[in-house]
Amino acid sequence: MTDAPNDTAGLLATETPGDNAPALSVSELSAALKRTVEGAFDHVRVRGEISGFKRHGSGHCYFTLKDDAACIDAVIWRGQAAALRFQPEDGAEVIATGRLTTYSARSKYQIVVERLELAGQGALMVLLDRRRRQLAAEGLFDAARKRPLPFAPRLVGVVTSPTGAVIRDILHRLSDRFPCHVLLWPTPVQGEGAAEKVAAALAGFNAMATRPDVLIVARGGGSIEDLWAFNEEIVVRAIAGSAIPVISAVGHETDTSLADFAADRRAPTPTAAAEMAVPVRAELAAFVAGLGDRAATCARRAQERGRERLDALLRHWPDRAELLAPQRQRMDELGERLPRALGARLDRARGDLGRASGALRPGLLKAAHARAAERLAALWRVAELAHPDRPLSKGYARVTDREGRTLTSAAAARAAKRLRLIFQDDRQGVAATVDGAAPPRAGTVDQPKLL
Repeated sequence: MTDAPNDTAGLLATETPGDNAPALSVSELSAALKRTVEGAFDHVRVRGEISGFKRHGSGHCYFTLKDDAACIDAVIWRGQAAALRFQPEDGAEVIATGRLTTYSARSKYQIVVERLELAGQGALMVLLDRRRRQLAAEGLFDAARKRPLPFAPRLVGVVTSPTGAVIRDILHRLSDRFPCHVLLWPTPVQGEGAAEKVAAALAGFNAMATRPDVLIVARGGGSIEDLWAFNEEIVVRAIAGSAIPVISAVGHETDTSLADFAADRRAPTPTAAAEMAVPVRAELAAFVAGLGDRAATCARRAQERGRERLDALLRHWPDRAELLAPQRQRMDELGERLPRALGARLDRARGDLGRASGALRPGLLKAAHARAAERLAALWRVAELAHPDRPLSKGYARVTDREGRTLTSAAAARAAKRLRLIFQDDRQGVAATVDGAAPPRAGTVDQPKLL
């Protein structure tokens, strides 16, 4: 009997004895690729342009390195990212040093960057120019936002390294020109983390309860790589956002950093920054002394001109004796007339007294007094007859309201309702009320009849 044909040939995978190509799982193949790539490219240096740079919340950085024909993914783990000496940006040409590995979950390979450097000083200058134009477009370098420096600051804040010649030069120059209090915030001025610490120092000065009147951000000269911390965006924004005026003194005269553009004033050297911060005390003393001399000269000249005007006025003023002569003559005349006038007035007063004395004899005064007494007695008798309480002695009573007003009609009594009856023996009166009954009509009263 012949075997039936194998209908499953090419349909099911089969393994024959001695087959040296067994099927691998995807994980096994990915692991093999990972070992191969990492073994062959455990240390590489790649030059390319940064694209799609992103710093994750975890601190890791992800981006792509590319050139005209190809690209490769790159990652910088958090530890290496914190040690970067510059802030990576899209478009920057860099040289990345690290190792290749694979990312099995997506069948991709990538370079794990251990060191990232700009590809030469030209690339550094391109990055610097791009950052300068970006920050300038935001208005951080505008002249309108720059503030004047205080004339004579009481407290000067300095952000620089506590060691080295910079702080000594600043302190020496301030002491020579205008001694004042200096507060140093020590920070590194280059290397890893320098930019963040300089920015933190500026923020710290601004947060103080008693803030300095002016700040100096300074460091000595060096290459563009040495000064790069003062080109970082975090430092530029901290200077531009400072509420205290800032003098930038980074490097020597030929050195320029983005911090210089953001500061309120740029000094070519740290020593020059100290000169900008304070005036010269000796010059101020001389200036004040000069003002005092000018004031004294002006006062003296004003006094001299006043004396000259007074002398000129006195020359045209009449003599005092001549000016008072008419008044003196008038006083002499009045002095002569006064005794005569007093004598005449005394004579008239004596005549008036003689004429009046005849009417003041005692007999006439007594007669006049008697006549006046008689008239007064007559008037008193009339007053007694007219007194409203006189009829009370004959049995009459006076009707008043409770306020003491005399009522003279029945209508007034009914309107008052509450009455008081005044009798001769009781001037306080007896209280009474009106019963409200109307008076009887005419003709209703019983008439007397003839019996």
